[in-house]
Amino acid sequence: MTYIVGVTGGIGCGKSTVAELFAEQGIVVIDADIIAREVVAPGEPVLDAIGAYFGYEVIKKDGSLDRALMRERIFKSDGHRHWLEALLHPLIRERMIKECQNARSAYCLLVVPLLVENHLTDLCHRVLVIDASEQTQIARTVARDNSSVAQVKAIIATQATREQRLQAADDVLNNDQSDIAQLQAEVLQLHAHYLARAGA
Repeated sequence: MTYIVGVTGGIGCGKSTVAELFAEQGIVVIDADIIAREVVAPGEPVLDAIGAYFGYEVIKKDGSLDRALMRERIFKSDGHRHWLEALLHPLIRERMIKECQNARSAYCLLVVPLLVENHLTDLCHRVLVIDASEQTQIARTVARDNSSVAQVKAIIATQATREQRLQAADDVLNNDQSDIAQLQAEVLQLHAHYLARAGA
């Protein structure tokens, strides 16, 4: 059984940056966001169910999902969000488990933004939380996604609180600064720690 380190953090905390640093050490990274995009790729059977529920205008002419339109509809209604989650989460979970089982590195990283919210910590041997202040989260996300402050705050409000995430953490990596050298050093320390725990 592959040793699994779950990585989580709020929007704009820098999960992808940290995951890339682990990948540079030869560690397999399984990203729930990528899997979530794959399960709704053109030709996937769930697209029909999504079209039937939300209206087929959410499917573009090329067969792909109109993410912007979907996001708009989901954030307007908890009912819509819950319906979509009930459809997609079991598929995503199944694929994540399979990819973890197939990982060919001493341990693997399972990057899941909603690890705590979706009660997925039981899939992991260890939980690493990437932590940043709300100010940092907002500034980074606005710059990255061209979102408004209000949009980012609305997303943060749907996620676990910083306290809830930290309670679930075995390890915490503070990523408030943009000092990549410091981050690399901390990742290398954690990498050695995980190698030892995985018995590599």
